[in-house]
This record gives sequence, C-alpha cells and structure tokens, in this order.
Amino acid sequence: MTKRIVFTGGSGKAGRHVVPYLLDRGHEVLNLDLVPLEHPGVNTLVTDLTDSGQAFNALSMHFGFAGFETGKGPAPIDAVVHFAAVPRVLIKPDNETFRINVVSTYNVIEAAVKLGIRKIVIASSETTYGVCFAEGDKDFKSFPLEEDYDVDPMDSYGLSKVVNEKTARAFAMRTGADIYALRIGNVIEPHEYDRFTTFLQDPPSRKRNAWSYIDARDLAQIVDRCLAKDGLGFQVFNAVNDTVTAREPTEAFLRKHAPGSPITRPLGEFEAPISNRKIRDVLGFQEEHDWRRYVPG
Repeated sequence: MTKRIVFTGGSGKAGRHVVPYLLDRGHEVLNLDLVPLEHPGVNTLVTDLTDSGQAFNALSMHFGFAGFETGKGPAPIDAVVHFAAVPRVLIKPDNETFRINVVSTYNVIEAAVKLGIRKIVIASSETTYGVCFAEGDKDFKSFPLEEDYDVDPMDSYGLSKVVNEKTARAFAMRTGADIYALRIGNVIEPHEYDRFTTFLQDPPSRKRNAWSYIDARDLAQIVDRCLAKDGLGFQVFNAVNDTVTAREPTEAFLRKHAPGSPITRPLGEFEAPISNRKIRDVLGFQEEHDWRRYVPG
C-alpha cells in the first residue's frame, strides 16, 4: 500500500538514498530539510524543526502545487520518517547538538500525533551503545549488541539519541501510535566500499562501530518495511547489515580484538556484532548489499 510520507532530513547522507527508494516503491514524499534535495518528484520545504510552529505547519501542508487543485486542503499524511539531526559530534558545540536533536524530535513527534498521524519512524543510532564517541578505549559490555542492551553513551550526540528513544516511547504509550526507533549503524554509500580494504587491514579502527555497518540502500529497505508493519507500538530496531566487517568468523575475531567483552550467546559464523536479528525476524529484512559483493579478495 502506497503512503503519503513526510521525510525529515531527506537531503542528508542516509536520506538521499532512502527517499528515492520510497518513491520507487510508489510512495509520495515531502522532504523537510534546511537544504534542498535535488531529486525529481520531491519538494523540499525548508524547515527549522526546532521551532514547534514550523514543525506543526510542515506536517499539515500540501506536498506541492498539485495539491491546490483538489480544493479540499492538504491531504492526510500516513507516516513521518524523522532523520533530520546534527549527524555527529564535532560539527556544532555539544550543547547545540543535544538541543537541536532533542527538541526537533520532540516537536516532530508531538506535531505528528496531535495531527492524527499513527506511524512515525525515527533515526536513533549505534552511538547509544556508548563506544562510538567515548573518551578513551571503552569496551562494549558484551556481544552481540541487541536492543535490550543497557545503553550508556557519554557524548552529546549519543545522549540525544537515548533521550529521543525515551520521547518516542512516551508518546507511543500516551497515544497508541506506532513509533519505531532505528539504531542506525555506520552508513555506507555505494561509492564508499573502497574504504573496506583499510577496515579489514586495521581492525581496531572499526571497534567504535562494533565492526558493523549499514548500506544506505539496505537502510532504505528497512524504512520501507517499518512503514508497512503496523501494530507494534514503540519498538527499537538495530538497523545494520548481516555480517561482521572482517574475514574471520565473528566469535574468533571478537575473542582476538575485543577480549574484554564477553560473548553472551552463540553467534552466526559471520554475524555482525550489532545484531540485526530482530529486524529480520519481525520486519522480514533481507540484506541485499553484503560488503563482500563490492570488496575484492
């Protein structure tokens, strides 16, 4: 079933792959961002989502000029996908990163539920697991990293994402809306697979990402599957690809390169340390872009 979707942050690294995928699936998309997305069939409404009035207005407007032809006002919106954010630390001062990410997410979710939108997907992050932007060499408490892990970031970005998950949960409990938070791994665009040779040669360089990643195109599939799956209330899903970024089997690799992190259940031969078992079991995700397809050797 096709949907009318408001997508925030569609001009960003992940969004510029997800939005075209949704269009190809027949969905209608309005992009909310501070810079335009140059893609046919998508209007970008320049919106500061830290302003609650702008967020509310943006979720209750025509998607384009064709909407005026109906004479019935803006058509209902079926879903909101909220990816807009300061995308990492060291772009803005820490307090601004936290403020923008937390306030914009609150504003988007609040406006959506008060406008009667019953499906919201938000971008959380692998940084909630506490190692990506940690001070010093911090070990993960255990592997695999699954959605019930005790998240404990010390940085402003990861902390903002934990708060956003709590915000989503609160609104889902209050309203009964479906709000799914995606803990997105290190996003890899198609042209970035040439980096994997370095990753494989220098395993410590990938510890902060838990030797996991998400192909931007597979992330698009995950978002589409979230939009299609109703009735789950509040959920957190790891959004990563299936396999570890290493040529050794996962358990042997982790015992060598992460000896301080116990393995709490048997891992698949090359299972990613950030486990995507839940999105496979619950949403039916099927990876299409294993890094081995693109990296020689």
